[in-house]
Amino acid sequence: MPDHLRSDDDHRDSDADRVIATCLDLDHPRSFFLFAGAGSGKTRSLVEAIKHIRQSSGRRLALSRQKLGVITYTNAACDEILRRLDYDPRIDVSTIHAFAWSLISGHNEDIRSWVRTSLTNRIAELETTVAGTKNRSTKTYQENVRSLESRKRRLAALDGIVKFVYSPTGDNRTRDALNHAEVIGITSEFLTSKGTLQRLLISRYPILLVDESQDTNRHLMEALLKVQRDNAEHFGLGLLGDTMQRIYADGKVDLGQGLHGWVFPRKAMNHRCPHRVIRLLNRIRSEVDDVVQIGREDKPEGHVRLFAVQEAGSDKQRVEQHVVDRMAEVTGDPAWKDQPRNFKTLTLEHHMAAVRFGFAEMFRPLYRESRVQTSLLEGTSPSLNFFSGQVLPAVKALRSNDAFALTSIVRESSPLLAPDALKSGGSEQLRLAKNAADALLALFASSHKPTFREVLENVAASGLFDVPEALAPFAAPDDTSSDESEEREAGEILAWREMLNTNFEQIEAYNEYVSGKSPFGTHQGVKGLEFPRVMVVISDEEARGFLFKYDKLFGVEPPSDTDRKNLAAGSETSNDRTRRLLYVTCSRAEESLAIVCYTKAPEELVRKVVEREWFASGEAEVVVV
Repeated sequence: MPDHLRSDDDHRDSDADRVIATCLDLDHPRSFFLFAGAGSGKTRSLVEAIKHIRQSSGRRLALSRQKLGVITYTNAACDEILRRLDYDPRIDVSTIHAFAWSLISGHNEDIRSWVRTSLTNRIAELETTVAGTKNRSTKTYQENVRSLESRKRRLAALDGIVKFVYSPTGDNRTRDALNHAEVIGITSEFLTSKGTLQRLLISRYPILLVDESQDTNRHLMEALLKVQRDNAEHFGLGLLGDTMQRIYADGKVDLGQGLHGWVFPRKAMNHRCPHRVIRLLNRIRSEVDDVVQIGREDKPEGHVRLFAVQEAGSDKQRVEQHVVDRMAEVTGDPAWKDQPRNFKTLTLEHHMAAVRFGFAEMFRPLYRESRVQTSLLEGTSPSLNFFSGQVLPAVKALRSNDAFALTSIVRESSPLLAPDALKSGGSEQLRLAKNAADALLALFASSHKPTFREVLENVAASGLFDVPEALAPFAAPDDTSSDESEEREAGEILAWREMLNTNFEQIEAYNEYVSGKSPFGTHQGVKGLEFPRVMVVISDEEARGFLFKYDKLFGVEPPSDTDRKNLAAGSETSNDRTRRLLYVTCSRAEESLAIVCYTKAPEELVRKVVEREWFASGEAEVVVV
């Protein structure tokens, strides 16, 4: 390809970046919403915008002790942006939860008042529910009773809290800790109702950029929009995102509407995907909006294939291996069949990936509990990191008889070999450490496959590693709960108990998954990422069909009465949610894309997608293996 054509593609959307630069004036900021579709280089535009502010106003920011604020969705995204900006101290990049806590931290009396009102209202609701329940033997009734008692205890202890604490990456279990939802709720309300917090935000950040704005919690987004409306002359809000890539239910549905006086730059080029994938993406969203992306001249045509499979009775491992073989054949790309795997499998839900990668039993009980779900999915749970970061490496070193690796792990992490312990205990500490390591190895002897609970009790008894606070109630066989654990939701305690009774060996697969090293991922986990070969696995049955219905999207199943009512009212339907997830997963492919659909009616599905011109007749086939 001639260099001038490649250069043209590199700068095709440079007008959007120039428009953004004109908005980033500290004296006269203008708010903007950058529409940036899949593969359009949104992060690059974000970084370029920040570099422009550094060049034009960096000295002024430093002298005024102000910073440019950036909210992004994950810790990994924060790290990437900071790396590209050489960790400039004038740029404050944080996740939404860390940003929210930075605004309200220390406002202890205001927080206490908010929590008291919230608890009082919830207690009243639960008391009404419990009193009106006729069948008191149900699990729901018992959970409501426990929840009511827990909230009453928390309310009674509220005045004894001197300082509220919170960790954006932790489980926030102690009685003085706020949970993730509370931090967002408090910040949203305070930004809306308290002028002092608005002034704090504006004085700290004259310009605030929000990445993945379509997935930012709608209550916080509405609060930020109100701050902008009330202070438009002194505060600039920059939103970056694509409403078609909204994948979280708590995002603002109508983001982009009613933004009077805003600037709306757009990026039309998809730098990531091959042309055939881009045409599919354009077709997927054509029934929603008129956005059409174009591809780079130096990108290949690429390949897409849809494979429809009978859901009932299918051997999914055999089916997906058949698809791998077919993709290698139709693309002429033998890398589809490489070992280890050289393609990425994307699923609708985390638990679908957990099933395929072998950590579903430990995953399910924790995934259902909202208080631990965030740290579970982000890989930041101290309890799980205890197993994956300390115990697992020690077990691997013991099993492989790697004395050097084991010594390194124990010296770094074990309290038995801490400097103070060695100073006071000397060789006795070395003996204790060896005995502790031998005891752990013995647990894995022969064919025994210990549970997390057995491993925890073993390590706690020997003192090999410090047990995290959240796991302390389970570290002894009698399992006597501490006062702190009584303040937690009963459902959360039961979730940990259930998880600890599953096979410890799952921790390795879980750790690879949350670290992004596994061959499996979900729509949530791969935002912003790209892979040469992608297999999207669709199964309404596996995804439990509550929020997503691909048979409906493809026309195999008629819309429900609820969908018809929502459509008539202009509300979101299951088709809307499902379409967005299909768009996000398909848009990860750089070279070739396979979509595997487990369905009730494979022949009908193939006919429908060809009729609707999503796929050509030779690109969709029924699989029978």
